[in-house]
Amino acid sequence: MYVHRSSIMHLMIIYLCLLLFHNHVQAQLLQICSSTAKYTSNSQFQTNLNLLLPSLLSNGPRDGFFNTTVGTSPDIVYGLVQCRGDASTEDCRRCLNNSVVDVIRKCPNRKEATLRYDLCIIRYSNTLFFSQVDSNPRGIFNVKYVSDADANRFNRQLGNLFNNLSTTAASVATKFDLGSIDYTDLNDIYGLVTCTRDLSATQCLSCLQRMISLLPSCCENRIGAQVFSPSCHIIYELFPFFQNSSPSPPWPVQGSPPPPQSNSGTGHGKSVNVVAIVVPAIVAVILAAICAYFITRRIRKNRKKRKPELIYEDDIRSGKSLQFDLDMIRTATNDFSDANKLGEGGFGTVYKGELLDGQEIAVKRLATNSGQGSLEFKNEFVLLHKLQHRNLVKVLGFFPARKAALDWERRYKIIGGIARGLLYLHEDSRLRIIHRDLKAGNILLDEEMNAKISDFGMAKLFGVDQTQGNTSRIVGTHGYMAPEYAMHGKFSVKSDVFSFGVLVLEIISGQKINSFYESELGEDLLSYGWRQWQEGNALELIDPTLTECYSRNEVMRCIHIGLLCVQEDVARRPTMASVVLMLNSYSVTIPIPTAPAFFVK
Repeated sequence: MYVHRSSIMHLMIIYLCLLLFHNHVQAQLLQICSSTAKYTSNSQFQTNLNLLLPSLLSNGPRDGFFNTTVGTSPDIVYGLVQCRGDASTEDCRRCLNNSVVDVIRKCPNRKEATLRYDLCIIRYSNTLFFSQVDSNPRGIFNVKYVSDADANRFNRQLGNLFNNLSTTAASVATKFDLGSIDYTDLNDIYGLVTCTRDLSATQCLSCLQRMISLLPSCCENRIGAQVFSPSCHIIYELFPFFQNSSPSPPWPVQGSPPPPQSNSGTGHGKSVNVVAIVVPAIVAVILAAICAYFITRRIRKNRKKRKPELIYEDDIRSGKSLQFDLDMIRTATNDFSDANKLGEGGFGTVYKGELLDGQEIAVKRLATNSGQGSLEFKNEFVLLHKLQHRNLVKVLGFFPARKAALDWERRYKIIGGIARGLLYLHEDSRLRIIHRDLKAGNILLDEEMNAKISDFGMAKLFGVDQTQGNTSRIVGTHGYMAPEYAMHGKFSVKSDVFSFGVLVLEIISGQKINSFYESELGEDLLSYGWRQWQEGNALELIDPTLTECYSRNEVMRCIHIGLLCVQEDVARRPTMASVVLMLNSYSVTIPIPTAPAFFVK
């Protein structure tokens, strides 16, 4: 058998490139060494540290996480190690072994140190850091960008991917999740998120959201990036970089004996042996990639042909599985006492309650005179059971907020949260949902001031290709209803966009759409906001209780977007995908709005 020398060299270059890539995966990402807290040699602190590090190394690989304490104050040492959720036990042990050696070498005589690698993190300190969030961000970014034509979809899908992953990761014990999302017909975006396991679900989600919020400013349109801190880590790429989903590398496993070589034969014979080892591995990888490509294409085709999932009678009946025992609810709400009343709507009253495990809940009790409330109530619960998003309410927890507590940073966060929740309903959930009753009273806030869209009693399900519907039964709240819906019963995703625009202007002004009245000119909130915009005085709309500590650019941008959403012409209103993009990117040109619906001249 004759093999050309250049072919052998080409194959060896491929092999070396793969080996170098494998080594790069183990690279150090973060190094933090205390510049002030130092210990002296042979001190009690050093003795405790020397006991701590071997304990971390021996216990960490067992299930990928370990934290412990050695000694007593003032020489106490707190330590933590964790491996990434997709790392094998051997990779975890190898990474931790390197980290224990590196932390002494790179942070000599330091009482606090943190080293983060792709696959693991080690951290120790003389002060307690367990269950505390450190979201000081660092990052590594790809120098390549997606094309301008694909940028909008890329950024939208990237945000959707990380929102879903972070919600799941925060809620599981491993504080880890990975997955992918469609980007183009031939490419997916692969993402991974993780937090240290000592954090609570709320702390983990908060840290991940902090990392995700930096993507528009640091990584917009980049095809790959890592953003991380001592407490959490997010990664995305356009290839499957996960440890447990990529094919086995075509290089020998570290520590395994080299392939046997013949003691006889010519130099050509040795070259053939090299090819015999490398070629099958390369071919196997190529074949696996080809098979994966065609399988993925077939799955996507089937997914596109699949009919949209709608709620039928069987789904309504399945809502019975969500029922709670009435006595349990009576106990939780103190027998529906007025002291626990949170609010009242057209279909009944909402009460605050507390379960036996301490979990706070919101309980909606149907009014006896609500003839049509039962169907809508079941519809809402079936929808909530099927939909999962961090900006949709899960009927768990209600935290009223005083107006004075809502500074601009919180208001801006609430606007963004509502926008992402609506985008999920309109485009990214497996059910296309038109809410039809989006208003301030249906936006709940959790303890972190994250917006949660609630009350799906009026919601309508659309097919994937359906764009609008008609109804003779017009329901909702005046002031938030789009004109085409209020007058003609026509509704679409743009009806929700109109309601969102009203909400944005309410949040900025601190005024309710139904109670605002500018007596001199007889203007409502939309008319007043439009006039101030036309006259160049848009900032007159801002809530006077806000101090000067707000971003003028953010406020102006939100007013601009709010006015765009409440335009009378349905076609001129943006989609929620465009709204989210406009909120997150200052490089996007925003169209000039026209007069709002119901404009009082």
